[in-house]
Amino acid sequence: KNGALPLKRMVVMIIEKILGKLTVTEKKVDTVIVDWYERDKKLLRKTTSSGEDIGIKVEQPLNDGDILFEDDSRIIAVEIAPCDLISVKVSSMTEMGRLCFELGNRHLSLSISEDTVKCQYDVPTFEYLKKLGFKVEKTHEKFAGYIECRAHAHTHSHDHGHHSHE
Repeated sequence: KNGALPLKRMVVMIIEKILGKLTVTEKKVDTVIVDWYERDKKLLRKTTSSGEDIGIKVEQPLNDGDILFEDDSRIIAVEIAPCDLISVKVSSMTEMGRLCFELGNRHLSLSISEDTVKCQYDVPTFEYLKKLGFKVEKTHEKFAGYIECRAHAHTHSHDHGHHSHE
């Protein structure tokens, strides 16, 4: 009221390892929602479904169902949030190659199966693939099992004897 800043909620616990996979349990399951692109971050601050603030500091990527905390009465487990994806059906290796070439040039992370490729949804990519004749569909599901594309820098250096350009 008098110009004071609201108090930030304190992180109650820091989770430093994954304890296992969620199975059927009698215990209360408290979930922490993680977006697909956050699952391999080394440090996350999240709020569980019950409102508890937690810090997550693990070395491996988080997956759906990973148990982060367990005691006698409850479990805190990861839930990967569904998101909008582009799903493309392919009918040949040639079509698969063309599609992966186009998506690779956009540095997109891909989930590839025998006849379907999925990537994160954006309108320009969706429309471009449609224009190229691919069978595209917008879906809303968990993005899992993907190959992460890490964009790389393109450098060109030319040595002219007296200086170089990069």
